[in-house]
Amino acid sequence: MIDALRLLNFSSARRLPVIRQTEATECGLACLAMIAGYHGYKTDLSSLRLAHAVSLKGSTLKNLIVIAEQLDLGCRPLQVELESLDQLRTPCILHWNMNHFVVLKDVKRNAYLIHDPAHGEKRHTSAEVSSNFTGIALELSPTSNFKHRDNRKSMRLADMWGRIVGLKGVLAQTLILSLIVQLFVLVLPFYMQLVVDEVLTSYDTDLLVVLALGFGLLMIINEIATALRSYVILYISNTLGFQMVSNLFSHLLRLPLNWYEKRHVGDIVSRFSSTRPIRDLFAEGLVAAVIDGLMALSTLIVIFVYSRLLGLVVVITAALYLLLRLVLYKPLRQNSEDQIVAMAREQSTFIESVRGIQSIKIFGHEAERRSLWQNRYADVINSSVKVGKLRIGFNAANGLLFGIENTFIVYLGALLVVDASLTIGMLFAFMAYKRQFIDKASMLVERIIDFRLLDLHLERIADIGLARPERGLEKNDGIVSFDRGKSADSGTISVENVSFRYGAGDAWILREASLTIERGEMISIIGPSGCGKSTLMKLILGLFEADSGTVHFDGCSLQKYGHASYRRKIGTVMQDDSLLAGSIADNISFFDTDPDAEKLRRCAENAAIHSDIASMPMGYNSLVGDMGGVLSAGQRQRVLLARALYREPEILILDEGTANLDAMTESKIIRLLKQLKITRICVAHRQAMIMASDRVVQLRNGTLLELNKQQLATAFGRRQVTENQPANSQQDAAITPDRRRFIRPAN
Repeated sequence: MIDALRLLNFSSARRLPVIRQTEATECGLACLAMIAGYHGYKTDLSSLRLAHAVSLKGSTLKNLIVIAEQLDLGCRPLQVELESLDQLRTPCILHWNMNHFVVLKDVKRNAYLIHDPAHGEKRHTSAEVSSNFTGIALELSPTSNFKHRDNRKSMRLADMWGRIVGLKGVLAQTLILSLIVQLFVLVLPFYMQLVVDEVLTSYDTDLLVVLALGFGLLMIINEIATALRSYVILYISNTLGFQMVSNLFSHLLRLPLNWYEKRHVGDIVSRFSSTRPIRDLFAEGLVAAVIDGLMALSTLIVIFVYSRLLGLVVVITAALYLLLRLVLYKPLRQNSEDQIVAMAREQSTFIESVRGIQSIKIFGHEAERRSLWQNRYADVINSSVKVGKLRIGFNAANGLLFGIENTFIVYLGALLVVDASLTIGMLFAFMAYKRQFIDKASMLVERIIDFRLLDLHLERIADIGLARPERGLEKNDGIVSFDRGKSADSGTISVENVSFRYGAGDAWILREASLTIERGEMISIIGPSGCGKSTLMKLILGLFEADSGTVHFDGCSLQKYGHASYRRKIGTVMQDDSLLAGSIADNISFFDTDPDAEKLRRCAENAAIHSDIASMPMGYNSLVGDMGGVLSAGQRQRVLLARALYREPEILILDEGTANLDAMTESKIIRLLKQLKITRICVAHRQAMIMASDRVVQLRNGTLLELNKQQLATAFGRRQVTENQPANSQQDAAITPDRRRFIRPAN
């Protein structure tokens, strides 16, 4: 009963957070995180993602109900008409646009407040909701086991730049130099007061010369200190920036393959770019905030020494400025986030269009892509306009506030001069000190707001920084630090009872599959397209992590052996492998700093690509465009094979590695493969590669089954005879559709 009573919340302070999805298909997970946070279970996507992985196929309503129940949230799925949405218990989840989930926060006067994981907080009209809402809703409420807790993970800045030797000393130098600069600024108004009160009233030119020389010397010292301060800040900025970006990029490279597959490249680039404002703010903003705070306090004391009445007016004005700034903080943060997300989407569309320009041109879809990009760019402009409007409104209110304050200060100051409470020089000095206080106080407030907005960039970087590195790559090198040598027993690859699927609600790709590949063996993996052969290769390579079961090499699990050490023994040609911008020699040697020219030639000859390279004007120095665009598909595949051979691997993995080759070239490659004294694992569809293997294993229904090569040879022969039958043959009816030729010679 007591536990149940704890669920009661009589406070109206509950807030529904806005949590944006970072992966392309995790909108449902983000909706659950928002509603759980509203009820008191504060979590983030990185935590939920570890416990409830979502595949690229997305989540169904059933998946959301299963995850919600594990979060101790009771679910009530409903089919609702638009007119009845205001009767739902909010916040609740709505199925949106047939492929998305959003959270309905509230319904007021035909205005629907929606928290969209893709677009943030939005207010929709009835017409907009009608065109997007599919009629499916999910109400969620805490169960009796629900507990208030907070398992959010925050990104620490110290983790980003690590340990920098001498940083504290450099920051101290910056602080001292900044104090010197600000002391001159603090003394300057007093110079004006002395000139007005002592020189102009007594016509004392000798005193004027002394004052001019003294303050001129201070100005020189100030400029030297300013230059030194700028130099130190430049050093800090670049040192912090290099350390931060290098650490983040190193961590990025250690993330698992499926992390990249679930994100848009533009979004990754945008998140990585969020290091810049963090670097700039901490390099200069941290010291500046301290100096601004000290100067604001110092000038405020001086102001009250001159006049308590005028000082009170200045303090009230500064308080109103602070209140105005705080009021605008939330809309400014939301619109700034919208702007960043819109820029990431536009960048993704731009990159996607450039990379896919061949298909766009072939299908004549230039106009459609231009329209899509213009829409994305219009979103960037619109979000920028919203931010600009906020700043314009703030600047106008700011100018009006301080204009009124300045007028009132001059009026009261003049009355005090007439009353002999102040001299004219004191009034001039007070106005200068007042201006300094307003400048420093407003800058301090701006720095505080900037530090608050820093959370926005940290949240974006956290998607990279808090992501768990690939197991076995937590360190730069592998875990195994000893050399096992090449004994007769070494080199065996064992797949033991491995099960794998891409998401909790997806079908199993592999189900307790087992396979042993001995050292030096040549094995072919066959099966229909889409059955999971490439997935199996990625599991063997350690690119994917099995849900259950293990992959062993040389008697050690890959995690224990270390992925880096293991992969150094492997050469691969995968279906989606690409070349990098550089020369052909660079790509074959994978940018080896000291490539072996003879080895390059030998590997190219073995891959049947040497003659093609030799015929090019620049030979091995011929440049390869992005993704190898200057080469044909067959040439690119042979360069990739040469790259794999250049490593002198103990294991060679070919995922349809000869799919783009003609029969004669393929036969050359197969003869080479037969001669290699290493382990060869081939994913194959063609008969020549399959029959050249020592063993053939079929992947079917998630399990691995070894086939008899004699039976395969008989089956291939029978299929060849069948395929050569005339189109009107009676035997044609027995041919399965996937074995028919789509193009037949005319009869």
